[in-house]
Amino acid sequence: MKKKYFILNSLIILIFTILSSKLYAQNEAEIFPKIKATVGIVHPLVTFTSGETTTNFKDHYVVGMPIAINVWKNKTIGFSFEIVPTIRSDKEISKVNNVLIHPGILVRLKNDFTFAGRMAFETSGRYGFTPVLSKAIGIHEDYNYYISVPLPTRFGNDKPPSLTLGLQFGISF
Repeated sequence: MKKKYFILNSLIILIFTILSSKLYAQNEAEIFPKIKATVGIVHPLVTFTSGETTTNFKDHYVVGMPIAINVWKNKTIGFSFEIVPTIRSDKEISKVNNVLIHPGILVRLKNDFTFAGRMAFETSGRYGFTPVLSKAIGIHEDYNYYISVPLPTRFGNDKPPSLTLGLQFGISF
């Protein structure tokens, strides 16, 4: 009698497990276009201009908060529209000192890397481009964490050209 109950209970547990778990043997085909969003924090680390190097965290602190909508045409190519308000704080004041409008093309690479080639239009009067290399570091079914290295290159507004190295962390969903 105990053997029958053991077998019956084992079958019920097995059926319940099969019915309640997600089966990954046959993945559903992805449907494109696919819309994703990202939010993050970007820290410009060091900026190089003609004859001058400026570092963040020394005399001031600058942080940006990128917010983007990404439209993937297929698995490898997409369009992104990003807006980045930037806050600058020093010993006297903290304020939003710039808003960056940042449209661009996304190219998904191997090993969870993505390249973004972005145009840059700043409310401070500067313009240019920003190549960005991103890596998904925490991949989940509904969201991913990522780390990025942006290299903003800027011109205009009666200032010398500049190149900045930044570090960005965020989540895409």
